[in-house]
Amino acid sequence: MPGPHRCAEAFQLCFISPASLHACCRTAFPTPHTFQQESLTSYLGMALRWLYTLSVALVWGCVVSSSSSHTTVAPPEDLQITDPGLLGSLDIEWKPPPNVQTFSECTVKYRFEYRNAGDRDWKVIFTRKLKFRVGFDLSRTAEVKVQTLLEGRCTDDVEVQSDWIYATFQVPLQGKLESEVQNFHCVYHDWEYLKCTWQPGLLAPRGVHYGLYYWYEGLGHAVQCDDYIQDHDINIGCILQNLSQAEYKDLSICVNGSAAATLLQPLYVTLRLHNLAKPSPPKQLVVSMSASEELHVAWGPPGGETPPQCLEYEVQLAEDLEEAKAAWASVSTQMETALTISRANQSRISCVRVRGRTNIFCADQGFWSEWTQECFSGMEPKVASISFTSFIKPVWDQAPMAAMGICWCPALELGSWFSYSVNLLQHSHSCSFASPVHLASEPQNINASAPAPFPAVQGQL
Repeated sequence: MPGPHRCAEAFQLCFISPASLHACCRTAFPTPHTFQQESLTSYLGMALRWLYTLSVALVWGCVVSSSSSHTTVAPPEDLQITDPGLLGSLDIEWKPPPNVQTFSECTVKYRFEYRNAGDRDWKVIFTRKLKFRVGFDLSRTAEVKVQTLLEGRCTDDVEVQSDWIYATFQVPLQGKLESEVQNFHCVYHDWEYLKCTWQPGLLAPRGVHYGLYYWYEGLGHAVQCDDYIQDHDINIGCILQNLSQAEYKDLSICVNGSAAATLLQPLYVTLRLHNLAKPSPPKQLVVSMSASEELHVAWGPPGGETPPQCLEYEVQLAEDLEEAKAAWASVSTQMETALTISRANQSRISCVRVRGRTNIFCADQGFWSEWTQECFSGMEPKVASISFTSFIKPVWDQAPMAAMGICWCPALELGSWFSYSVNLLQHSHSCSFASPVHLASEPQNINASAPAPFPAVQGQL
């Protein structure tokens, strides 16, 4: 019987093509005309056998589709936080999950996150280590969490994550919150010294004594400041020198206070020096005009220990600085120490200023330096007086009439040209000239009747 054979072939394809299954059913159950030629009982028995085969195949397909079991991994164990007495740097450690040895074909890593209570974002570290030392503000609760990450052949190269485990830490605090110092602020000047200042707490009594202590990786223990800033015999600041070994590390600081019969709450902070850097103003700002009347601005990097490659600069221009509504406009933020401004953008410029700060390649943030400023009147006509007695008068005393020409004046800025008139009959000499024009060629005669290229100003010489 061709029907059953074709049906068997169709069942082999039934999970590949629904059309094959449909053809199978049509073959297994022929039209009534065929039933007139075949035994009804035989076909009914065959149909039951094929229905049984179909049900077995469907069950087998379900088993196959779910045969890929999902690999799971347990979270780390025994998460602990301990305080080694380093002003906010806490030790966090944990143990690997119990079944980690069974994943020999996979890489086991950990996602470690930490923050202080109240912070919006977590700081994230991916590591294969089981211990870390990180900084916290101990005036607030420290929060940490860790999970296991599994990836490799045992997971078909898909990352599998465990559940999180959590831990918190809080030091016993003394005194009221209002007794803590306020307005604490630090600046790392020229990458040479750190200056921190503060104000006494609102509830601090008279005669309070403050001390600043600091620690960074490499120091065996916390160290007290030895250079305090005082106001009326009260420590309100500290200057720390020789901190190059603390750059790009956590610097833990505690400002503690003591007073007779009063408990004061200490201040804990963790700093990064490169994010507090403030350079000195740029040096040697020079503004000049080229022969093509382009404005060139150049300067040098600041002094101190600030790495030159870590600086960026902002350049600003001002127009009519003497006017009440004059404003500075930023034209560039760059790492180069020179800028050229085209003639089209020079209209009425009267001042240029430049400042610098640490760029994004060396810090997440930083403080701008003070401005270096240079003012000029190069865009407006300038008037100057000069004696021509020894230079022009001996020559023109020989002439019998007045004349108009071109004069080269060495007492002015080199390359300055101006038009002049000399009245020889009265032995008086006058020059009219405008802003210096720098020319590369030698002096040339011009048509005296031609209009002057710049507004001229008459001056007696």
